[in-house]
Amino acid sequence: MSPLALLAERINAALPQTQCTRCGYPDCAAYAQAIAADQVPINQCPPGGAEGIARLAHITGQPIRALNPVHGMETARSVAVVDEAWCIGCTLCIAACPTDAILGSNKHMHTIITAHCTGCELCIPVCPVDCIQLENASGPLTGWSAWSDADAHKALDRYKLHSIRRTIDMRQSTKTLADMPTPPQTSTPAEPPPTDSTAASSKQSLIAAALARARAQRAL
Repeated sequence: MSPLALLAERINAALPQTQCTRCGYPDCAAYAQAIAADQVPINQCPPGGAEGIARLAHITGQPIRALNPVHGMETARSVAVVDEAWCIGCTLCIAACPTDAILGSNKHMHTIITAHCTGCELCIPVCPVDCIQLENASGPLTGWSAWSDADAHKALDRYKLHSIRRTIDMRQSTKTLADMPTPPQTSTPAEPPPTDSTAASSKQSLIAAALARARAQRAL
């Protein structure tokens, strides 16, 4: 392993592994690689807070500086909670969760597995009915005082499994489309086989219909 890769690995090990993307990168590992390779500032991780910045400063030699407010503030650890009465079962939050901490299926109520939730907040903006909220899970404790190395290791393991599952799902979806028989040529143009885009459009239509029903119920 190259010295650069070793440095990125050490930096990644010092991050909280919430995979929240608030640093501006798709995951903690990508942020670690950017710090190691490009000297990206070490003050872009709100979940790590001040102690996290100190950890990264020790590893990288960069000076300790205040958390950049553009990326958020150091806060108490939170967990997501689904208002199950308003959940429409769209599965968008399940797809967004980096640690597979949401249990549910299409058109069925979802619920949060609190033990696996990192408080990343990624499920909140994708919910079309605003039925997900954050609850304080650490009282007055913030940053690494509200988190632990054991929590980080567990979250990373969950994220790795999530990434593997997502890769397998994508490969299976691609294989299914590739294995579909080619329709015989006729004088009348045949309907095109379904694609990911048409499937996505169909899902969006179902979500829109469910959202309309939810709004109508709330208006009663």
